Amino acid sequence: MKRYKSLSLTLIFSLTGLVLSAQAPKYSNEFLNIGVGARSMGMGNSSVASVNDVTAGYWNPSRLPSITGNLQLGAQHAEYFAGIAKYDFMGVALKQSENSHIGLSLIRFGVDDIPNTLELIDENGNIRYDRIKSFSVADYAFLFSYGRKTGIEGLSVGGNAKVIRRVAGEFASAWGFGLDAACSYQKDNLTLGAMARDITSTFNAWSFNTEELEEVFVMTGNEIPVNHVEVTLPRLILSGSYLYDFNENFSGLAEVNMDMTTDGKRNVLLKSDPFSFDPHMGVEIGFRKILYARVGVNNFQQERDFDNKKVTTFVPSFGLGIRYRNFGLDYAFTDIGDRSIALYSNVFTLFYTFSQPPAK
Repeated sequence: MKRYKSLSLTLIFSLTGLVLSAQAPKYSNEFLNIGVGARSMGMGNSSVASVNDVTAGYWNPSRLPSITGNLQLGAQHAEYFAGIAKYDFMGVALKQSENSHIGLSLIRFGVDDIPNTLELIDENGNIRYDRIKSFSVADYAFLFSYGRKTGIEGLSVGGNAKVIRRVAGEFASAWGFGLDAACSYQKDNLTLGAMARDITSTFNAWSFNTEELEEVFVMTGNEIPVNHVEVTLPRLILSGSYLYDFNENFSGLAEVNMDMTTDGKRNVLLKSDPFSFDPHMGVEIGFRKILYARVGVNNFQQERDFDNKKVTTFVPSFGLGIRYRNFGLDYAFTDIGDRSIALYSNVFTLFYTFSQPPAK
């Protein structure tokens, strides 16, 4: 019976990725750095400057006023790790005035239907499969966004207030709150953008329900977790994009982003302590503003090969898109951190824009 409880407990916390002791700030709330929108993912998560749809609430809320129409709805679904993990996004952007938009975004990254075998064996030592329950481990983010054009031509500002909810069945849960700030400047075909995430740091307050697990923790030599606060330190993303019209049929857009993290040395292209710099870039080719092909690279890292030599690796991504009247559909073939073809995922994002009715 003790062996089954130990196995179940290991499964629970291995799959959830929870660390049951006081956590260091590095990689906190990392699910919020996966990205949203198949257009952005197809371009190597490079869209802070050029984003012009409902995903701007996530990438750069100062770009929300670039959305055409009074109301835009968007949704995305993706699956990772052979379908074990589900990643979903839903967003809405609403025009408030000629110069401002508000937005609401919901992000969920979760693993569902995890077996809970803590009660597999009853008090008489009998195996009871009917006592197996299931639970979910999920991270949620609710983003409330605002973007506005300023009195300076081409300059827009915006920000997010976000609420974080993280749950691991009945065993652990957390609430968090944070703020983002953003700006963008457009001059002809050049656009510059900046996104400052967690500008005040984001705090997740964790609570653990360990009453029925204390015996297992002691038996396995694990430290009993205590309630604590997890901190997400600020991150700054600087970006620039340029749009070029080759002719009346074809156009090209290139964008480069640079992420600066403040939580210590990371395995990225440019690293130091406490600041690390992670570049990523993407290109988009458009045909008559209807069809789009995209390619990008991100996640540059230094690894060692079989000869123990340092090599620089990166993750490529590809994508396609279509825009027809008020309808938009984007597709991306990308990964969240490994070049292995087995871990690549298909990402789809669907948009619909409700345009302003014609004046009578």
